[in-house]
Amino acid sequence: MPEGFKLDTPRAEDGATIWRIARDSQVLDLNSSYSYLLWCRDFAATSVVARDAHGEPAAFVTGYVRPDRPDTLVIWQVAVDDAYRGHGLAAALLDGLAFRVARERGVTYLETTVTSSNTPSNRLFASFAARHGAQHRREELFTEDLFPEKGHEAELLHRIGPFAPDEPPG
Repeated sequence: MPEGFKLDTPRAEDGATIWRIARDSQVLDLNSSYSYLLWCRDFAATSVVARDAHGEPAAFVTGYVRPDRPDTLVIWQVAVDDAYRGHGLAAALLDGLAFRVARERGVTYLETTVTSSNTPSNRLFASFAARHGAQHRREELFTEDLFPEKGHEAELLHRIGPFAPDEPPG
């Protein structure tokens, strides 16, 4: 974890800040502010925040364990506050969360969806797979025509694993 930051479990009172970080990213599909409050309550065990020196969320990863595949952690969103980009927070959060959920729930696979134009996220998940020595498969999951709004790119499924939950990388 980069110096000055602490990994932590999100709390309901973090929901508004997490919503703002997602909104300000300008690349994530923004959910309602209410959904972030619920996420911090109902999926806190499979999500993580990086707190700055003042205890405020500077970055987050939201995730959940797939009900039909309990060995798989699905990453919903990853975002870093603009002021803290370039410190390796996204990778540190992803590694920390994967390690924690693997240890606590036996997860050995990670899934997420990313559009092909989202280069930073594609790099983040490729580097996660490389750090963990895990296979990384990509395939189209949701085609453009499935989205109700025009202009939404297809979402590519990234399935990474198995990865060893025994210890965090590096």
